Amino acid sequence: MPPANPDADGDIARWTDKYFLHTKSIVGRYGDVRATYAIFMRRPVVSAPRLAIEWLQRLARQRNFELDIDLCYPEGKWVGAGEPLMYVTGSLYHLSDAETLLLQKIGPACVAAYNAFVMCAELPKVAFLAMDARHCAGAEMAELMAYAASVGSDRAKRKLQAVGFIGNATDATAHFFGQPQGFGTMPHALIGYAGSTVRAAEMFHEVHPEQNLTVLVDYFGREVTDSLDVCRRFTDLAAEGRLAVRIDTPGGRYLEGLDPPSSYAVLERHVPEAIRGYRDETELRYLIGTGVSAAAIHHLRDRLDEAGFPKVRIVASSGFSPAKCRVMALARAPIDVVGTGSFLPEKWSETYATADVVEYDGQPRVKVGREFLLRTSRQAKKSAD
Repeated sequence: MPPANPDADGDIARWTDKYFLHTKSIVGRYGDVRATYAIFMRRPVVSAPRLAIEWLQRLARQRNFELDIDLCYPEGKWVGAGEPLMYVTGSLYHLSDAETLLLQKIGPACVAAYNAFVMCAELPKVAFLAMDARHCAGAEMAELMAYAASVGSDRAKRKLQAVGFIGNATDATAHFFGQPQGFGTMPHALIGYAGSTVRAAEMFHEVHPEQNLTVLVDYFGREVTDSLDVCRRFTDLAAEGRLAVRIDTPGGRYLEGLDPPSSYAVLERHVPEAIRGYRDETELRYLIGTGVSAAAIHHLRDRLDEAGFPKVRIVASSGFSPAKCRVMALARAPIDVVGTGSFLPEKWSETYATADVVEYDGQPRVKVGREFLLRTSRQAKKSAD
């Protein structure tokens, strides 16, 4: 049963590792000390510590102990593997049982922020929507991942003037992107309910006439046909740039009108260099394979332009990970918006943050092999740099 209030002491005790509880009880009997924890990760990440720090600060207020946080890498900064992300100093008695929950809030967010940054950096002219919520393991993870996407996006905006993430799919976390509410129009279920793609678009527009219209067009396997039918039904919206078509073609088939030879031909016309060099199987799948490939996006753009709908935008979704974004950039795929949850960490083992106590009442002490975490070691490295 999930904790009713993860900030409550009773729930912290229930959800933390038992050996930390044993440590707390022993320290309570033999005397407290002021301990300093070094928190680090074993892979490069983008610093995304705010939610973890806010949680720890609330805990310190509830338990009434003095807390000092030395944040070595502010939010949005690149952090190297093994570099202390922060030093946390406070009562060992009160911090010992907080370690488990604290680390849960740091590692996944930092890796997701890294992924989001890479994706935005690869496609700096494309807008992104965070559609990760339904892939998350509960509301707490959904909050962490939305926050992480906003951190990675902000770094890409700052460093590369990228468009980045302009919003997300849920109202609860829209504030991370400066939005009053989440974005989204229709799932496949609405198309099935309506019985046709055009009718689903009509229903949506009738109920939400003030919103821009993004229509999902792959339900019946007629991405091109249904896109053009929707454009002809809503010519005013198309001319005003208020209409978009979203392709989410599954990996089991090609987008309407394509097969392997025709997919090669599309890229040969637009970006021949993309298919001239060596490509591994994954890259080839993203370029000319089934599903939402670079060839599929170019093909749909061609058909829309030929039919006189150049202002209709293309929203692409389905597995847009950092690797797929990199290939789309290589192929100069004409994407206007990417809907993605694939900035979520793929290898969960990479998200493991680690904490070691490195000072006891100001005296440096850490287990053998982790001396690089000591503040003196960090200061010496900075001086050498």
